[in-house]
Amino acid sequence: MTSNTGSGVGGGSLRVATPAAADTRSRRRRGDGLAALGFLSPSLVGFALFVLAPAAGVILLSFFNWNLLSDGRFIGLDNFVRLFSDPRLLAVYGSTAYMAFAILAVNVTIGLLLAVLLETRMPRWLRGFFRLSFLFPFVVSSSAVALIWRFLLNKDLGLVNFWLGEWFDISRIDWLGSSAWAPVSVIIVSSWKTLGFSILVYIAGLQSIPNEIREAAIVDGTNAWQRFWRITLPLLSPTVFFLIVINTINAFQLFAEPRVLTTGGPGDASRTIVQYIYDTAFGSFDLGYASTIGITLLLVLIVLTAIQFRVSRRWTFYE
Repeated sequence: MTSNTGSGVGGGSLRVATPAAADTRSRRRRGDGLAALGFLSPSLVGFALFVLAPAAGVILLSFFNWNLLSDGRFIGLDNFVRLFSDPRLLAVYGSTAYMAFAILAVNVTIGLLLAVLLETRMPRWLRGFFRLSFLFPFVVSSSAVALIWRFLLNKDLGLVNFWLGEWFDISRIDWLGSSAWAPVSVIIVSSWKTLGFSILVYIAGLQSIPNEIREAAIVDGTNAWQRFWRITLPLLSPTVFFLIVINTINAFQLFAEPRVLTTGGPGDASRTIVQYIYDTAFGSFDLGYASTIGITLLLVLIVLTAIQFRVSRRWTFYE
């Protein structure tokens, strides 16, 4: 095995790699790949056991008629055909979309407003207090939050109606029993619980914007409103996009709040698609059809996420 050198421009030399050196680099790459696989293996095993395996089970169950008590019976595509004749499915998807997009709007807009306010000049202890106050509901169990708000929104004994009557002379609102107000109650409770996460992500995005850019804009004579629209918001657009995607997925999977607050009623006014899947599987003992509905939810989320990624190219800016 030999290596040749030749003179180049400016007296440089060119080395020709030997087969032994190439073999050494190849073995090193294989070793690095095996090491990376070893570090990733716990996550890969968990993903396979708790994501891929249940997903495959749902797809398999969608071809069966199974009530948990007897042996499943293969029925082919009957469950998928049944989707088109289900009178409740579109209504439930409609109520889910209404609540999900309202929760998304609150998280994205109000979360941004509060995050900007929290980044204004104020004592450090006060800023920390507000951050903790907004984040605390996010770490509390959804069921516990819903139980607390169920008492607060009670028509006769709830504090919300009491305060509305005392301060604004508004008659008692049937927050949980009215088809018009039940979805609004779910939106309020879910937004209150999840808003802290959006604020936390927004604060991280705001702190990543270089101060030099803001200082240069101040020197140029821009006011606070111009700096927000022309500098802060464009540089924060990747964070906004991330929150839109995450909050959309989470809002369409809403379950605990409507289940505890209104049990989905009255009728299907506040019923979410995940709750409908649960009721079909464990209320009607029809796991095959429930799995089929779950597949439709997966497809809806895939389509919505794909649209969001496609549209984001027009307004998301990366440094």
